[in-house]
Amino acid sequence: MRNQDDLSQGAKQRFVETAARAKNPLESLSYQSYKAPSGEEFKLICRAKSDADSKLLKWAFKLAETNVGPYYKQLKMGWQPKIKAAELNKNWARYLVAQNEKKENVAYAMFRFDMDHGDCVLYCYEMQVAAEYRRKGLGKFIMSTLEDCARLWHLEKVMLTVLNNNEASISFFKQLGYVKDEISPDVLEQADYQIFSKSMLS
Repeated sequence: MRNQDDLSQGAKQRFVETAARAKNPLESLSYQSYKAPSGEEFKLICRAKSDADSKLLKWAFKLAETNVGPYYKQLKMGWQPKIKAAELNKNWARYLVAQNEKKENVAYAMFRFDMDHGDCVLYCYEMQVAAEYRRKGLGKFIMSTLEDCARLWHLEKVMLTVLNNNEASISFFKQLGYVKDEISPDVLEQADYQIFSKSMLS
């Protein structure tokens, strides 16, 4: 593996731009299907926001509202539906969506390729699994797929944000090898969230 420290900011920016230009950045990866230990099979599709229909975007918002809305409401920032809806509708947004055998959406990740404090990264903004489809390995498979994507496009790490009061989410990502990133707010900042990351260079 090359030493990323030797690369210029321009070179890193080009990695990000190349990944962002790809119609389907996962196309060369084996991500399209997942079989849970229970035997259930899931199909995965990748969509750019421009290719996603309004039904998908509304479902993504509702699932986020159901899963993490209660955690936001406990914090001083509160649940801000307009801000969340606007974030999910960003033109740069990419969606990796899992569907069950009835072609119903059951889980998704929303992500982008970006430069963050001098690093070229894949930033996962949302990773949500419907309650009845948890503990089937879907979340782990989705995150593994995003990590493979980051490596494919020579990105340095996968980054994400977790709420301080969402202990289940913090535990889940730690089990996958994510750690508190160096840019995460320190204790004195009294932020309601932490920034986690996982290096793709090892």
